[in-house]
Amino acid sequence: MHRVDGSADLYRTFWEARLEAARRGSLAWGFAAFFLGYGGYYLAVVVLGAVKPQPEGGFDPAQPPNTGPLLLLAFAPNILLGLVPAIFSWWRGHGLRADFGIVPRKRDFKVGLVCGLCALFGSWMATLVIIALTGPPPETDLSRLMQGDRTVWLFLFALFAFLGAPLTEELLMRGALWGAMEHYRIPRVAILILTSVIFALIHQEAWRTPVLFVGGLAIGMARLITGRVAASMVAHATNNFLPALLLFAVAG
Repeated sequence: MHRVDGSADLYRTFWEARLEAARRGSLAWGFAAFFLGYGGYYLAVVVLGAVKPQPEGGFDPAQPPNTGPLLLLAFAPNILLGLVPAIFSWWRGHGLRADFGIVPRKRDFKVGLVCGLCALFGSWMATLVIIALTGPPPETDLSRLMQGDRTVWLFLFALFAFLGAPLTEELLMRGALWGAMEHYRIPRVAILILTSVIFALIHQEAWRTPVLFVGGLAIGMARLITGRVAASMVAHATNNFLPALLLFAVAG
């Protein structure tokens, strides 16, 4: 296909995503879904952080906390990230399948797997560079919890990291936010970069921000190529597989 603006090559590159966008229609409500979804998530994190009991004298490995409730608190707000875009899709849109392409196709698995492996490798390389420049990463709440009881809760948390987080985060980032930017005709490469930056920042982990950005670029490529959130979900799950596997091993 030839175009008078000279962008025939670019059009051919993104033909699949353009076709999906034409079928999908308007996601003008995507910005509202994104801000309400992330706002609800952030508010839940603040509230749960305020009510979570804090042990006197800090964390004591000799007397670890009960990990079950703490882990439930850790991933409960994440559900809001995907729930709000889903509600908007059912209310203002045409449903998750039509608005986001949430049902994976064979091609989504292929593209998602390749992009997820690229995300995993790119994140690993970025981590090595950051460690070389700044030293080892700081201890996190999750690493402290992993020093406690090895229970079914940790196993469930690992399962959520592998399957749940890719679903909720992709509905928010590469679903609602991407679709809204696409609706307002922001160039697709700019959308890829912007969503990757926001993806890295909303995790609120300063040390990992460059790592998350690199991973977000590769995950976003699955959405850019196919035009479907299912592909980026597969890529996200592939990227999270090794961390989840580590948690599975610790829980075992």
